[in-house]
Amino acid sequence: MSSTRLNRVAVLVLEGAKPLDVGIPAQVFTTRASMPYEVRVCGAAPGLVTGGDGLSYHVNHGLDALAWADIVFVPGYRFPDRDDPPQAVLAALTAAHERGARLAAISTGAFALAATGLLDGKRATTHWHYARALAAKHPRIRLDENVLFVDEGSVLTSAGAASGIDLCLHILRGDLGVAASNHAARRLVAAPYRSGGQAQYLPRSVPEPLGERFAATREWALRRLAEPLTLEALAEHAAVSSRTFSRRFADDTGYTPMQWIMRARIDRARELLERSERSVEQIAADVGLGTGANLRLHFQRILGTTPTEYRRTFTRGE
Repeated sequence: MSSTRLNRVAVLVLEGAKPLDVGIPAQVFTTRASMPYEVRVCGAAPGLVTGGDGLSYHVNHGLDALAWADIVFVPGYRFPDRDDPPQAVLAALTAAHERGARLAAISTGAFALAATGLLDGKRATTHWHYARALAAKHPRIRLDENVLFVDEGSVLTSAGAASGIDLCLHILRGDLGVAASNHAARRLVAAPYRSGGQAQYLPRSVPEPLGERFAATREWALRRLAEPLTLEALAEHAAVSSRTFSRRFADDTGYTPMQWIMRARIDRARELLERSERSVEQIAADVGLGTGANLRLHFQRILGTTPTEYRRTFTRGE
């Protein structure tokens, strides 16, 4: 590990940058023993950048940081539907992408990525308040305003500021595995994985009375993954009919209850593969999947790899 180069993260601060959007990737990827990353906060040029919400930023790096980085975060900024960022910024983002860097936008930072043309023909999201403006300005984007983030491989986008945390944790899961992302989530006092879309945060004309009750049921289920969990048992815990539970649960999370349970079991299996020496058969029993064959089947279907290959990838020697 000591000879391995740190992953390089650049956080690009544009005029009108929102402070929470800037702070999330800077804090999540800050260099520490458990996080093999180096972060540079940059702007179009070194020096003072006028931000939003009464704050300004003094950045030490200019666009050279984008030529250095493996991942470039573009935090959201005020009035993204007006003028595009300077051409030099767009050219630097394009060059970074061509070099193989991943570009990740938080909230309205998607407008900057869209202005490069790199989102054309791809799925993307942004803050729900600006979704129509993004679709109107860049009609070739396949906008999905009902998700917290979209991963298109080399370009990633997220919804409002808090979903920037979801995006960062998603990147950590891919880079370092579930145990590392869960550790970071605990440090941030954040949910390790929110499967729901941003549709649940849109203004509603009527309040949703079942949200907290269903959140409690999800927590209840996560503590009992090794046990048989049926739709009827989940609905009984939530004190609603199975039909109502299924419909409302899918509205909240984007998954049927049993799809969500399966993904929770696979996530738990991932953590056990990373952190323990238990066999695949033992882990299958631990997470409620019964047999190793059953775990392998669902692991391959959901993650596109085998438990053994996953363990080899994410288990690092001392």
